[in-house]
Amino acid sequence: MLRLKGVTKTFLAGTVNERHALSSVDLEVTDGDFCTIVGSNGAGKSTLFNVIAGTLYPDQGYVELDGEDITFMAEHARARRIGRLFQDPLLGTAPHMSIQENLSVAYLRAQHGVGHVFSRISRADKSLFREQLSRLDMGLEDRMGQPVGLLSGGQRQALTLLMATIVVPRVLLLDEHTAALDPATADKVLALTREIVSERDITCLMITHNMHQALDMGTRTLMMEGGRVILDVSGAEREGMGVDDLLAAFAAQAGSEFDNDRVLLSTATE
Repeated sequence: MLRLKGVTKTFLAGTVNERHALSSVDLEVTDGDFCTIVGSNGAGKSTLFNVIAGTLYPDQGYVELDGEDITFMAEHARARRIGRLFQDPLLGTAPHMSIQENLSVAYLRAQHGVGHVFSRISRADKSLFREQLSRLDMGLEDRMGQPVGLLSGGQRQALTLLMATIVVPRVLLLDEHTAALDPATADKVLALTREIVSERDITCLMITHNMHQALDMGTRTLMMEGGRVILDVSGAEREGMGVDDLLAAFAAQAGSEFDNDRVLLSTATE
């Protein structure tokens, strides 16, 4: 349902600082896939998400969603079908608006498009918001009139996850969405992520620096390097893999060992 073919993106082309962020990436994601993505800094992970979300347009290649070419579709036009969470909990919400107002904007945009974000919401909608907030187990259902800027980072990230999925998107992009949270809060947001994605059968791509998460969560693991997808494992092959096996498979495909201190440290501490 999501297809990238020959997608290439180069920054500062023709200069001494030229960098090939994506190099002829081919990727097909089917309905219900939950792909975890690992790679070193500069491997192209966030650029891949930016091209899918429409934040960046590729230099070459195309992007399809449900058979429709969305390569040059505006970012806001894709937002009805593509949800996204960022590493920074401050992104994705409006701090001076209340919890209810943030949810209303996300809900109306996903339901009806950008032009309807200032429409009125019904009593039934408010009841839905309260019901969904209660599942976060953070007491936010009793603070719907409170400005989002007063929430903790974990509360904001959990709220953003809810905003991105309250109307089920065709694709959900999670860009290291727990990396800035303390371990206990990160575990809670990850558990919510797993629960919501599974319950609503959302097609999801999740960037992580944690190799254990990359194998434990989802149905498929991708490893990127140098703007390319070096490794793509799923099914029985993935089920029998440990972290060392994943690193060995990467080395066999890439011709060199995986080299990223942040990611490798997670393999030793988890």
